[in-house]
Amino acid sequence: MMSYRPLPRWMAACALAVSGFAQAQTKEVTFAHQDMVFPYRTVMESGELEKATGYKINWRMFGGGGDVIKAMASGDVQIGEVGSSPLAAATSQGQDIKLVWILDDIASSDVLVARNGAGISSWKDLKGKKVAVPFVSTAHYSLMVGMKLAGVDAKSVSVMNMRPPEIAAAWERGDIDASFIWDPVLSKIRRSGTTIATSGDVGKQGFPTFDGLVVNAKWAAENKGFVVALVKAISRADAEYRANAAKWTATSPQVKAIAKWTKADEKDVPDAMAAFVYPDTTAQLSSTWLGGGAAKTLANTSMFLKEQGRLQEVKPDYNAFVDTSYLVEALKK
Repeated sequence: MMSYRPLPRWMAACALAVSGFAQAQTKEVTFAHQDMVFPYRTVMESGELEKATGYKINWRMFGGGGDVIKAMASGDVQIGEVGSSPLAAATSQGQDIKLVWILDDIASSDVLVARNGAGISSWKDLKGKKVAVPFVSTAHYSLMVGMKLAGVDAKSVSVMNMRPPEIAAAWERGDIDASFIWDPVLSKIRRSGTTIATSGDVGKQGFPTFDGLVVNAKWAAENKGFVVALVKAISRADAEYRANAAKWTATSPQVKAIAKWTKADEKDVPDAMAAFVYPDTTAQLSSTWLGGGAAKTLANTSMFLKEQGRLQEVKPDYNAFVDTSYLVEALKK
């Protein structure tokens, strides 16, 4: 029978150190991104965030915010890009997530486009037509609100649930008459379509939309340094774009990186980016966004979704799902 001998202290200490090093080396996060043309795709391309934090980042592309929310609810994803509509649905259902950064004011980047020859020149012409949109997305919200504001009965329109790649394929086949969608699909269908309205048009009537960076609350609290570093990296990339937008041309390395990560055509990226508004840190913390406006948008969106029968309840206060601490910390360093 083999006798047990304890390891010498120096060997035990080395083993502990190696174990700790291995744990540190295996810090890992799964990040759900979509196909929107954000400046910080350059950060994804450069690998600078991985180098700065030591984390392994699994960048996973999703077809819509609803899919991102489901993946976060299952625990498969810790950080994700989500539009205000799916975010409103998730927070109303009590999902433990926090909005930590406004990626963009959607403004005129979600667009209702009608196929040329479909006989659609206004909201009212949608009656009896097939309109494709990813359900529970910001575009879906803008579509439904826009029809309501224009006095169009949603039941008179065939609203079809499709992910962006499915919309592009359906458009090519001639299966749909119109779509409310964003880039890169937007640029493709616009070549044989006509713009009817934008999310910005709907927003001006009191129903704005945005895309936000959302974190699993528990994971973020345990990995605060990473989230702070992420916010700083996104802020720097946005600032670089705002200061040098004219230089981000189809042949620039920045646009090439964005096209790579979003599967967009390089020539379409500059105009697509110009349709968004990327708030700076001052705007982020203002009453327009993280200081109150975002929570108000979530509340209004949730009330609308409840009216549509897509939610059972609306929370009394959506500020509980907004966390500015990571941005405040990032501004200190």
